[in-house]
Amino acid sequence: MLFASVLICICFLGYLAQSTGLCMVRGVNEWKAGNKEFLLAILFSGILIWVAALFSHLAEFPVHFRTYPISIWLIFGGFIFGLGTAFNGSCGVSTLSRLTRGDSKMTATILGWLVGWTLLAYCSVNLNLVRSSSPIHINYLLLIIGSLVITIWALWGDKERKKLWFGMMGIGLLSGFIYLYQPKWPPSALFNHLSSALINQPNNWPLLEQYIYFVSLLIGMFLAAWRSKRFLFVPANIKHWVAHLLAGILMGTGASLAMGGNSVQLLLALPILSPAGFGAIAGMLLGIWSGLYARQYFKAIFH
Repeated sequence: MLFASVLICICFLGYLAQSTGLCMVRGVNEWKAGNKEFLLAILFSGILIWVAALFSHLAEFPVHFRTYPISIWLIFGGFIFGLGTAFNGSCGVSTLSRLTRGDSKMTATILGWLVGWTLLAYCSVNLNLVRSSSPIHINYLLLIIGSLVITIWALWGDKERKKLWFGMMGIGLLSGFIYLYQPKWPPSALFNHLSSALINQPNNWPLLEQYIYFVSLLIGMFLAAWRSKRFLFVPANIKHWVAHLLAGILMGTGASLAMGGNSVQLLLALPILSPAGFGAIAGMLLGIWSGLYARQYFKAIFH
């Protein structure tokens, strides 16, 4: 029963991610165009994680939330991931959203993720991170106040503002409860285990549950795309495949260095105020900004 409930939550999370258009690349583009609200909504999407933490405390449920110290490797990994997302045109979450809308180029990006994770695992990079205890219990007040401020701000606005903020916060709320049951549900955990298994660590193959979680996420995204009549198959040529494969490799390598892609950072690390999460997100934003400017520069040269 609990497993089925988690699958439904993941499916609904995917539905919301597709419906809200969660994408850090889009957020940066809109910020550059003068609309800062979309990116802010993404950055604060996980603020309701305190609800899951409080529930775990009251129900005496084990908490899997952990914080990590900031590291130059994490910032660098976030930067590489950000560059990849800019060249890909979508972050990790929105890559899956585009795939379920029929964009076939995203299959090359996902393959690149696996290649990037595997390359870094093969190189055996040691980040020497020391896990620290979670400070979530001392941040209840800060998170609750932030949640109330955002709720009032959303209710004060128009229909679009309500849809944006409550949709983003809904994603974070669902994610918090899913993490309580299975911290290895995100796609980055799946690719991490796959990469380890591919370099002669047969005992590290992903659990069957992880594949099911991934499929459930895609189903939720597909249902949202189908319901909104946004599904349209988009074929890709060799040029597109190569470009998105390379972008995916950057994303996979960066996510491996940063201990997870943007979904992990936004929905877990950042809300529990992990220093590593702040460093990774800062690196990602810098990488996206740099990548977008690089794309404009090269387009100007070749055109």
